[in-house]
Amino acid sequence: MDSLSSLGVFVQVAETGSFVAAGGVLGVSASAIGKSISRLESRLNVRLFHRSTRSLTLTAEGALFLERSRRILAEFEAAEHELSLATQFPRGRLRISLPMVGSLMLPVLSEFMGQYPDIELELNFTDKMVDVIEEGFDAVIRTGEITDSRLNLRKLGDYTKYVVASPDYLAQHGTPQTLEELPQHSCLHYRFSRSGKIEPWPLTFDNPVDLPLSMVCNNLEAQVFFAEQGRGITCLPEFSVREGLSAGRLHSVLEQYVSHRASFNILWPSGGCMTPRLRVLIDFLCEHTFAVDR
Repeated sequence: MDSLSSLGVFVQVAETGSFVAAGGVLGVSASAIGKSISRLESRLNVRLFHRSTRSLTLTAEGALFLERSRRILAEFEAAEHELSLATQFPRGRLRISLPMVGSLMLPVLSEFMGQYPDIELELNFTDKMVDVIEEGFDAVIRTGEITDSRLNLRKLGDYTKYVVASPDYLAQHGTPQTLEELPQHSCLHYRFSRSGKIEPWPLTFDNPVDLPLSMVCNNLEAQVFFAEQGRGITCLPEFSVREGLSAGRLHSVLEQYVSHRASFNILWPSGGCMTPRLRVLIDFLCEHTFAVDR
């Protein structure tokens, strides 16, 4: 910035032809202008002006340097203008990590893109717990408890879980009335990609039972598909089975034994200034809360 200031002084002196006139424009004394030019000449190891008691004219080197200096200052002013616009209007790229529930997120994000066409989205779908800061994400959307003190958080919505199966499966294998009947059924499970552990079903057991691992996958949409195809009973978030339940492709069972409520959250690095594009994304998602529990 000191170098840019020196260039500004040099250009002003060259255009006004006087230390006094340049000082008047820049609001400093002629002595300060002279010292700035002397420091610049010393740094460049070249004389920029011919000085006399009556005139101040550019040397050949000064004329060459003036052309370059004007271009540099013009580029800097253009960069300042672009950054000013970027801080006033939501534009630019947002890199976001989301869980593997595309059917839930995509409609809302599509609407966001339509409302903010100057914002470019880079979406990374994974159930792995990414490091927001180290991996360079602007924000992540996750469920469950968050303990990273480096992150800010806003809740997007709550959701519950249901134990479901298709009408055909229940007609063929019977509808379980108690938890003790589950070991006699095909059970479809979810495995966490990061830890490799199987997600437990949030059931209120008096006497815990071992559930058969008839099918295990790391994708909610696959669980929904196999359940609707009559391959077994599974436990899924309400938002992923809402359509199947409404259309009659799935039935809820054992509701009196299910005890679960969790939240969707958006998280972003704390500290520093939030960009307009990130601010409008957070506000938009909070206003369009995915309808996760209705």
